[in-house]
Order: sequence, then structure tokens, then C-alpha cells
Amino acid sequence: MRGGNEPKVARARELRKVENEAEERLWHELRGRRLNGHKFVRQLPIGPYFADFACREANLVVEVDGSQHANRSHDRYRDETMNRNGWSVLRVWHSDVLTGHKSVLDTIVAALDGRLDRKMIGTDAKFLPASTSGGK
Repeated sequence: MRGGNEPKVARARELRKVENEAEERLWHELRGRRLNGHKFVRQLPIGPYFADFACREANLVVEVDGSQHANRSHDRYRDETMNRNGWSVLRVWHSDVLTGHKSVLDTIVAALDGRLDRKMIGTDAKFLPASTSGGK
């Protein structure tokens, strides 16, 4: 958020205050370079959106989704926008963070290490790599 975009900074700060239980739990594991030394930030503005968590070094966004996100066209557009801006997007379910956070962390590490390198849509997670050729 370098450069002083005050409205976005203020909105990101507001969003950080209203985390849900799953986001709090995941943030506890991601903050302070706790996950294999990777630095994550919360509520990073990317275009008109705010990423739940982002690792700038790996251009990876991690979104924690509740059931309201199932098959939403808005989320597809959001993902495409982030991809076009050079960010890979990993979507995990709120319930999986709470009940199986070890496997969620393993999936995040796989994305960070480059072991997830192509589009993956499963019942427990979705990974959409960044566009490298400028197309979809």
C-alpha cells in the first residue's frame, strides 16, 4: 500500500478489524513469516478488490471463502482481474481452515513452492495461476 492511497488504506484497516474466526486462525499461522519464512499481509488492495491474504514475494493471494461464495460470478471476475494483474489466487473454504488447517497450510505451501502450477478446481480448494501470456 505504498504511495499513500488514503481511501484504500482506510478501507483495508476497516476490513482487518472484522475478520472472522477462520481468517483469524489462518492469520495466526501466516503472520510474522511463520509459514516457511514467507511474508504475508492482510487485506491488500489489488485493483478494486482487497485480498484476504497476499504474499508479494510469490504473487499469491489466499482467499478464505464461506458458503456465500459458492459459484458466484462476481468471484470469478475478481479472480480473473487478480490473475491479469499477475496474482495467482488460491481459494480455500472457511470450514476447512477451522477443521483441517494443516491441509490448508500444506496447500498454501505447495502454491508458494510452485508445486501447484496449473489451474486446479476441487471440492476443498481452487487454485488459479496468474496469467503469464496476458490472455486467459
